[in-house]
Amino acid sequence: MKLLELYIYGFGKLENVHINLSEQVQVFYGKNEAGKSTIMAFINAVLFGFPTKQQTELRYEPKLHAKYGGMLRIHHPELGFATIERVKGKAAGDVTVTLENGMSGGEELLQQLLSNMDKGIFQAIFSFNLHGLQNIHQMKKEEIGNFLFSAGTLGTDQLARTETLLKKELDYRFKPTGRNPHLNGKVQALQELKNELKKASAKNSHYEELLGKLETVQNEIASLQDEGSGIREERNKLLEWKKVQPLVIESKRVKMELGELGYVSFPLNGLEQMEKLTQLIKPYQARIISTTERIAGLKEELKKLFPDERVLKYESQIVTSIEKIPLFEQLKLEKKQWELKLDELNESVMIIQEKLHLDVTDEELLDINTNFYIKEQVEALYKKQQQLEDAKNDLDFRFTEEKESLEKVEYDWNIAKEQIFPENERHILEEQMSNGTDKRSIEIELGAVREQIEFLKRAEQQEKRKKKKKMLQRRNQLVTLGFLFMGLLLYSVLTQQMLLAAFGLIGCVLLGLFFFKGTNEESETDLNQQLESLLQRETALIMKMNSAEFMGQSALQYKLQLDNEQRERARLLQIKWEQQNEQYEKVIARFEKWETENIEHTEKLVALAKQLRIPMLVAQKHLLVAFQLIEQFKKEFREKQRTIERIEKIEKEMESISRDIVELAKRYLDSFEGEDLQRASFFLREKLNAERERRVISEEKLLKLNDLQSDLQQLETERDHLQTEAQELLVKAQANDDEHFYELGKKAEQYIILTRKLQDVNRQLEFSFLKEEDLESCMKINDCEEFISSLTKKEQEIQRLLSDLHNQAASLNYEIQMLEEGGVYSSLLHRYRQNKDEFEEEAKEWAVYALAQDLLSRTVEKYKNIHLPRMLSKAEEFLRFLTEGNYVKLHLRPTGSGFLIERKDRLSFEANELSQATTEQVYVSLRLALAMTLYEKFHFPILIDDSFVNFDSNRTTKVMELLSQLKNNQLLFFTCHQHLLEHFRVDDILYLNEPVVKINS
Repeated sequence: MKLLELYIYGFGKLENVHINLSEQVQVFYGKNEAGKSTIMAFINAVLFGFPTKQQTELRYEPKLHAKYGGMLRIHHPELGFATIERVKGKAAGDVTVTLENGMSGGEELLQQLLSNMDKGIFQAIFSFNLHGLQNIHQMKKEEIGNFLFSAGTLGTDQLARTETLLKKELDYRFKPTGRNPHLNGKVQALQELKNELKKASAKNSHYEELLGKLETVQNEIASLQDEGSGIREERNKLLEWKKVQPLVIESKRVKMELGELGYVSFPLNGLEQMEKLTQLIKPYQARIISTTERIAGLKEELKKLFPDERVLKYESQIVTSIEKIPLFEQLKLEKKQWELKLDELNESVMIIQEKLHLDVTDEELLDINTNFYIKEQVEALYKKQQQLEDAKNDLDFRFTEEKESLEKVEYDWNIAKEQIFPENERHILEEQMSNGTDKRSIEIELGAVREQIEFLKRAEQQEKRKKKKKMLQRRNQLVTLGFLFMGLLLYSVLTQQMLLAAFGLIGCVLLGLFFFKGTNEESETDLNQQLESLLQRETALIMKMNSAEFMGQSALQYKLQLDNEQRERARLLQIKWEQQNEQYEKVIARFEKWETENIEHTEKLVALAKQLRIPMLVAQKHLLVAFQLIEQFKKEFREKQRTIERIEKIEKEMESISRDIVELAKRYLDSFEGEDLQRASFFLREKLNAERERRVISEEKLLKLNDLQSDLQQLETERDHLQTEAQELLVKAQANDDEHFYELGKKAEQYIILTRKLQDVNRQLEFSFLKEEDLESCMKINDCEEFISSLTKKEQEIQRLLSDLHNQAASLNYEIQMLEEGGVYSSLLHRYRQNKDEFEEEAKEWAVYALAQDLLSRTVEKYKNIHLPRMLSKAEEFLRFLTEGNYVKLHLRPTGSGFLIERKDRLSFEANELSQATTEQVYVSLRLALAMTLYEKFHFPILIDDSFVNFDSNRTTKVMELLSQLKNNQLLFFTCHQHLLEHFRVDDILYLNEPVVKINS
């Protein structure tokens, strides 16, 4: 089932809103308070009813207007398109369902559309929201596995909550090894009371003896009561016999009279029936005579009313011909219109012929081929002609432009070549320039030498500082080593180790040599030599700059510079001339190409003009116009021919109508002359109506005659039936004639009177409780009064004995009561019985919870063995996709509820060992798999309300890709996060912050 449109009359803050939905994916985007939750609640309310005031759900009743409810337009896979409208009414609202075939209904038809889906199951299976994922955040680690199992079976955590509730209730009441549970304490208290009761009973032997005597007295009382009941029953029977004795005697008397009268076979109420039949037969005889006379009169009338069957036989033909008179007038008008159109077409054809002015006949023009292929050729050649003309104009312009540009560049190039020095003069200037020294180069060299002098001076100062520092470090090192070798030498001498002493002496000598050599090094280095050489070079350059060799060098340099510039300009102009000449050659080549194309075009144009039979001059200038005129001529000429054919057809139809009416008038009208169609049709209609009226009257008379004949037959049948019934009464009574019948009737009446009297007596006897055998025994008693008196005396004796026994029992009860009130036993017994009753009641409650837990466990096990494997297979597929193959399997725990999640490296984890995000991915996989497997036949929309906002970008992308693969269910996605919109098509997004479509009020 897919939702196509929402019509919200009034729901929350939304009023008169119409929303069209995409059939596969619809996204509702808006900020908080934009109406997302309201739309989601509206869909649930229309499908399953408004929440009642006793429920905790919001009702979304409008505050500012009275309209409440709306309509959904859906498409059902079996019933087609349908509308579901729910408005304010009874508690859940009044619903109206209308199918596309016009069928409508209420809640029953809605349940058929919803496949009897319950609101709770729909919200649990097909509705996602952030609440389900937040439950994982708020749970303890040990509860997560049970929650995921519950979500995978029911879609919600209801199963986990129910299982936890049952376990808490059972543990609160009883634990086999516990002490705190309530039933455990009750068992212990009962056992203690039972032990105390046994001790009290042992001390109370007299109490048991009194109980035994009381039981004996109660048995004697019961025996005497039974004996007294038997005596009272016998006495009551005798008293009853005294009442019914006259009735028994009367019954015997009546039976005797019936025996003397004997059995009489006579119909019940036979005399009354015979009188009634006699009275009924007489009116039938009178009606039969009257009906026979009326039938004879109608037959005489029918002989005078027979219509003209000759006219009525051809009634349909006459009516058809008369009804064609309006058509005849319409054809006459239509003929005039077609004749006007023919005149217009003749004029149009003449104008086209004058425009073409071709030396061909109309038939030859019609034979000219103007099919789609020829038309394409004409348009192509016309277009090519325009292109060639445009290209020719462009080439003429480009040729003039390129030629002028080439001549200008060539002129400038020749001027530049004339201003260049000849080679011999330039050679002389270069020799003069080479003999002198370039002052600029000397200045540059002098600057470079001075920079190097400055650099070397700074380097020399840095080198001196480094040497001084290095010498100081070296001296310190040598002094330190000297002390070490001196210490070694002294140690070896004192210890008389000659080899070690020699080693120390050599070290001291070498350190002395290094020390004196370092202090006597020459202070001059390579830096000093380079600096001195650069200073000498600086002095030489300054002297050379100040000499007279540079006089006249500036003028030579200026001439050579001007010549170089002029040569460079001439070189650039030469390149430009070559480029311009190349452009000029290209224009010439394009002229040649254009001439070739023009020749080919002319050949095609000649062939086509010959085919179209138009002059070449017309083809060159007005090819397309001429072709269009030929096409128009053929069209107008064919239209002219069709118009002529239509006029001829109309004339034939008019002639046929006129001929038919005239023939009918001559055939059926005696005084018809001439061919006035209107007059002929009028008289034909009058003649036909008259014959129709005669036929109707005769048919009515004939129907009435048939009715009278039927009535006569019915009357005779009913009379014969009554006579037959009278004869049957005689046969039943076995009477020879009517007199014998009445005599037997009186005898039967006497028999009935006696029978009824016997029935009355027997009816009175039925009220007596005495049976038949009791009546027989009572009839044998001679003196009933004496027997009743003796029974009364026996009953009084029994009552006296019972009174004595009751007094004895009361005395014993008093003694027992005194013992119970004065001792501990009765109190313990009362407490024991009271605690035992309380324990049994609480044990019953514990048994109810235990049974519920057992049923739940069996249901879960059945679900795990039958339905869960298929759902788990689909959930594993979704989980592998969402985690990119990191988690591959979902295993049921061996006992109880919950899952083990297997990673790709074969390691298994409980749900509480996974990260928060992975647990949420497991939850999403289970929910989607549940909808796709166990509830796959219910193709309801899936509603998701911001359920993935805690996912990172990668997880969000994967879950959106997974949702896009769900083709059997429409997806309605509600979100306030803009970054999620990039995963959907723009056409599938509805921005709730923008004005929505309003219903026309």
